[in-house]
Amino acid sequence: MHQTFNAALGINLLYANQQCADHNRSHFDEWGITCFNIMSSPGAGKTALLERTLASLSDELKIAVIEGDMTTNLDAERLQKYGVPVIAINTGRSCHLDAKMVAGGIHQLAQEYNAADFDLVLVENVGNLVCPAEFEVGEHAKVALLSVTEGEDKPLKYPIMFQEADCLLITKIDLAPYLDIDVSQIAANVWQMNPDVAIIPVSAKTGEGLEAWFDWVRRCFAAATRSQTSQHR
Repeated sequence: MHQTFNAALGINLLYANQQCADHNRSHFDEWGITCFNIMSSPGAGKTALLERTLASLSDELKIAVIEGDMTTNLDAERLQKYGVPVIAINTGRSCHLDAKMVAGGIHQLAQEYNAADFDLVLVENVGNLVCPAEFEVGEHAKVALLSVTEGEDKPLKYPIMFQEADCLLITKIDLAPYLDIDVSQIAANVWQMNPDVAIIPVSAKTGEGLEAWFDWVRRCFAAATRSQTSQHR
């Protein structure tokens, strides 16, 4: 009885979250914004990747960031240096951003700026390999990061995020020569469960692979824009 109640509660929570995520997505589509949900475990390099992305693409695309963290604004402050709007959300005890939290960020963005002027909203989720993948926020694509320091087996042990991802960035590959790690095996483990995911090895430190990531961002943005245009004809 107790287990049945918990299962039903979980389903209801995910349903309510999905309703809110769909509402967020409708706002993004109305404004012509593409949204990426960027997820990983703590320390995989999400903020460093965003720093390099903002530095390289801010002149080309108008970008805003919704920055999720459990307590501090440290990551938000790092990203503000790039001259883009950064909406900081502290989740407290929650180990992920949900659609309602992101809705608050969207409305703050709309209040402080002309939302329709933006091309791209990057949501940096809370560092966690499990929960963020289960709660959609209205994104057009899910981007997962996995550092080479985490090992080849993590996609097999924590499959949901990698099954859901549209793009996987294998990060910190500059460290691979110093570790007993096979980057190709990480890719093989992920493709085993998600054959359609784009996998891009990158290093935010050396810049290796970043141009391939930027090209993926451009392609995804262009595809979402075409879809939004056709919807509003």
